Amino acid sequence: MRYTPSVIEPRWQAWWADNDTYRTDEDPEKPKFYGLVMFPYPSGAGLHVGHPESYTAVDAVVRYKRAKGYRVLHPMGWDAFGLPAERAAVRDGIHPRIITRRNTDNFREQLQRLGFSYDWNREVDTSHPDYYRHTQTIFLKLHERGLAYLADVPVNWCPALGTVLANEEVQDGRYVETGDPVERRVMKQWMLKITEYAERLLVDLDGLDWPAGILEMQRNWIGKSEGAEVRFATEAGDLVVFTTRPDTLYGATFCVVAPEHPLVEKLTKNPEVAAYVAAAKNRSDRDRTAAGEKDKTGVFTGSYATNPANGAQVPVWVADYVLISYGTGAIMAVPGPDERDFAFAKKFDLPVVRVVEGGELPFADEGVACNSGELDGLATPAAKQHITARLEASGKGVGRVRYKLRDWLFSRQRYWGEPFPIVHLQDGTVCVSEDLPVFLPEIDDFRPTATGEPPLGRATDWVHTTWNGQPARRELNTMPQWAGSCWYWLRYMDARNPDAPFSPEKERLWGPVDLYVGGVEHAVLHLLYARFWHKVHYAVGWVHTKEPFQKLFNQGMILAYSYQDAAGKYYHPDDVVDEGGEWFTKEAHTPVQTQIEKMSKSKYNVVNPNDVVAQYGADALRIYEMFMGPLEQVKPWQTAGVQGVARFLDRVWRLFVDEETDALRLADAVTPEVNRQLHVVIKEATEGIEAMRFNTPIAKMMELVNLCKGQPLSREAAEKFLLVLHPWAPHVAEELWSRLGHTTSIYGQPWPAWDEAALVVHTVTIAVQVNGKLRGTFEAPRGAAKEVLLDSARAVENVARYLEGQVVLKQIVVPDKLVGFVVKG
Repeated sequence: MRYTPSVIEPRWQAWWADNDTYRTDEDPEKPKFYGLVMFPYPSGAGLHVGHPESYTAVDAVVRYKRAKGYRVLHPMGWDAFGLPAERAAVRDGIHPRIITRRNTDNFREQLQRLGFSYDWNREVDTSHPDYYRHTQTIFLKLHERGLAYLADVPVNWCPALGTVLANEEVQDGRYVETGDPVERRVMKQWMLKITEYAERLLVDLDGLDWPAGILEMQRNWIGKSEGAEVRFATEAGDLVVFTTRPDTLYGATFCVVAPEHPLVEKLTKNPEVAAYVAAAKNRSDRDRTAAGEKDKTGVFTGSYATNPANGAQVPVWVADYVLISYGTGAIMAVPGPDERDFAFAKKFDLPVVRVVEGGELPFADEGVACNSGELDGLATPAAKQHITARLEASGKGVGRVRYKLRDWLFSRQRYWGEPFPIVHLQDGTVCVSEDLPVFLPEIDDFRPTATGEPPLGRATDWVHTTWNGQPARRELNTMPQWAGSCWYWLRYMDARNPDAPFSPEKERLWGPVDLYVGGVEHAVLHLLYARFWHKVHYAVGWVHTKEPFQKLFNQGMILAYSYQDAAGKYYHPDDVVDEGGEWFTKEAHTPVQTQIEKMSKSKYNVVNPNDVVAQYGADALRIYEMFMGPLEQVKPWQTAGVQGVARFLDRVWRLFVDEETDALRLADAVTPEVNRQLHVVIKEATEGIEAMRFNTPIAKMMELVNLCKGQPLSREAAEKFLLVLHPWAPHVAEELWSRLGHTTSIYGQPWPAWDEAALVVHTVTIAVQVNGKLRGTFEAPRGAAKEVLLDSARAVENVARYLEGQVVLKQIVVPDKLVGFVVKG
């Protein structure tokens, strides 16, 4: 019997399912390990070969930890709410629930074909009522603690989609995915007060084992700033600004307010302001702040403010690069040290004053104050303290700590999301907590209503309800897709609890997540929102850790080759041909460029793992993805590499199985060289998995198989090798383990230990030189005596030829390395 993955792999997948092999062990006496990948959104496209990279890495670690005696939690589920399913429902006339179930069924089948050790008994789906009822419970807890509130806020409204978009989804006034126009509107929205936890979100980063770049991105997003709030008097009232450099107050030569600032209308004496404010409304915050310095725009309001440091009258401008959502919505502009203010001042011919001694303007570094009245001669820290104290004493300012982090806009005008457990009465808003879940009503049109209400407005019988005998109207917005992913790792711990999101006992058994693996694209928002909710859980006593994910690892993206002609048209790989290093279309022989890009259906470079499994097997795919290079690096997919791994697995199979008789092949013993390499493999696999370094152990396994030269292993060596191979290639390892006579799964069998003594190289290669030129080599026992090395060197045939008839003037011996002869003819 030849190695046939298409036969072996389905058989063992069925056996694992029938025997519940991967059911979670909850023995509290064992150490715990919780390994988790960021759960996927089940798109209609299914998995591509980039997805299994992180899944295989975590699966290998989990299998290793189980073999090391840990109880492990390794679950999988679906981040199933969201706009893509709703769009598909509108396009195809199919309910998003049906689309989502179809997609999750496909994802589950794909994952099961890859042999991952998930405990499917704990599968979760954020769009299932059994799950989102608990998301609603958590929202009610946020509301109870004053962390959820309604507010009128400026939002990015997309009329075509009938929904609000996040700033990250808008560019140049259009939705980045569809190109639909986006306008700014003020709407009543649910907000979450994440700013209440800003300091804790910042401080608690210090104890995490996360990539340095991710930690820095989180810190920058939170954006802690220490400084002062300063009051500039105007005829319309005080204009309050926040600055981190109050020591530069004497250099504030103008102020700038956001177009939405409440004082703009009262300050306006210039007719151009109204048109400018109207134009700014349709630009996203992202666009407004991304404009280059030369592209900054602004209009003078016609009013002035009084600088509280020197009494100077400074002009007040309105400019859209100042955001109402950041700080106070107004800034004091100090062009001497500030590059942005300097460019604005030069563009609009506004005065520039040096207030810090130093280099060429703008000079942003700290230093010694100048042109600053009583601050002159003070170093920046002392100047800050002095001016802040003076402002506080005069009632014109106060020391403040501010954060760039803004409260979280938590409403979406969509159907396919969690309903809010909220009803609106004539005189207020009431939480509905007695009868959860608040189910999504059944509707057949998922677009906004004709009056502009969200799609839930169509479910009139559901919308109009009662509360304590009073007429009530349900909340028509739904929660964003982030909601379900803000706590899913906790639900896995207690996935079938009908009464609570999870029990504190189960959380204490499993929390926190020991290893969390996912893409760097989730570096800020998902991780920040998840940490926020977790900290609320901690505050109410639901969890015992301040942070949800102790170790974070970002896998690199797997890219793929694409083929594009000069007109920009892409071609499927089957439709192009390589002719001497140049690529052409098969049909018209049109030249095409090949490049490595992100996988995309529009570029015809998506590689379906089903196709790879069908041709080479799941184990070959798993090993290849771990062998491509360091897990954290970006790598190009090359199917030829899978072929090479498949050949390696063929050789592994032939080490164990006689392909003619199907008999098991075993030797009585292995050579010292093979034994040493086996222990090298064990050592590299152990240390490699612990360090998330997977490619080197695979290389060592390949070296071992090559060293065997087709000769079988002893039973002891064979079992150790399979135990080490198993995390990467569970199917073939399970099959060969069974053929060795074992009736229980290889999963969970004790991990082998390496023997340091076995790693010692007992023989060394000695180079022999005659008059400084290499004339031969020989093998010798490590530590061999000088006389033994000289005798062995003389016996080397080519060396003997060069010594014949010569007078040896000098003999040189470097132990374990070299023998040299200096001769004279």
